[in-house]
Amino acid sequence: MTQTSLSFASFPFPVLVADIGGTNARFALVRDAHSAAIQSASTATADHPDISAAIRKSLDDAGLEAPKTAIIAVAGPVTGDKIPLTNAHWVIEPRKMIEDLDLQEVIVVNDFEAQALALPGLSGPDIEQIGGGSVREASTKFVLGPGTGLGAAALIHAANTWIPVPGEGGHVELGPVSPEEFLIWSHIEQVGGRLGAEQILSGTGMPRLARAVSAAMGLERSFANAADITKAAEAGDPVGVTTLQVFARALGRMAGDFALSLLARGGVYLTGGVTPRIAGFLTDGAFRASFEAKAPHDRLMASIPTFIIHHPNPALEGLAAFARHPDQFAVEMTGRRWSSGIAKAS
Repeated sequence: MTQTSLSFASFPFPVLVADIGGTNARFALVRDAHSAAIQSASTATADHPDISAAIRKSLDDAGLEAPKTAIIAVAGPVTGDKIPLTNAHWVIEPRKMIEDLDLQEVIVVNDFEAQALALPGLSGPDIEQIGGGSVREASTKFVLGPGTGLGAAALIHAANTWIPVPGEGGHVELGPVSPEEFLIWSHIEQVGGRLGAEQILSGTGMPRLARAVSAAMGLERSFANAADITKAAEAGDPVGVTTLQVFARALGRMAGDFALSLLARGGVYLTGGVTPRIAGFLTDGAFRASFEAKAPHDRLMASIPTFIIHHPNPALEGLAAFARHPDQFAVEMTGRRWSSGIAKAS
């Protein structure tokens, strides 16, 4: 078996696409370059000894045929032949998958790279625009996702090709801008001597922000997780409401920073598990105001649109788009594509 470098030749169909998280794995099958992805039921990673077993069970339960190619999205970088998951016991071993499942090819990419691949195809009910601005065609897009952590990726358009650029943008520094925020920030405990965005703008970071809000307001609160905070906000609790207001404004500033640095005239898109749970705080105007407040470039920022993604699994959609038309995307394959050596089907 060989490990191939960058190539945009078509993949052998059927193609299995997979979005592997720490808790759940989601699979879909793309039968050919013109068919929609057929999704199987989500399955818990803990219910299977490895990814090969999960794929077999999911395909069997859905009555789907065996794939020839697997394109898999995982959280984190792809750095070798063994790719451990951060929050699950699985270790993704592409060479073993080829043997276990009689595959011709396995490709492994970053999870937010997969999210970025979906952006050109999202429209209608899959997205909800926040505020003004309009998409400029064939222009850079950016996706930002507060979930358990804070994922980020860009989709650059150059030479008539979409180029996904994964990264660790969720770990940039995040500071206060208003008197209220300066007071709150003084109560936020640092991690590793710094205050990265993910330490606040994520499901795991939100309780840290809520503790600081409680201290700044002089109120006693104890929230075990982000769900407790959103429930408290829905009930009108002042700490819960203020926490989500601060969260939304800070997320708007961060989204605006990336839009400005990349000139993302194709739009900035919000995804992740937290986003739909705080949608009301993202659409009430404060997020957009913070996004646009980038003097001296306020007018430029007002022209860049922002969206909430409502598609149930944009990562699978992005991988399916790549499977159908790999020639439209410049995805780096070096060290991330494994082949059995069998000649590809035309």
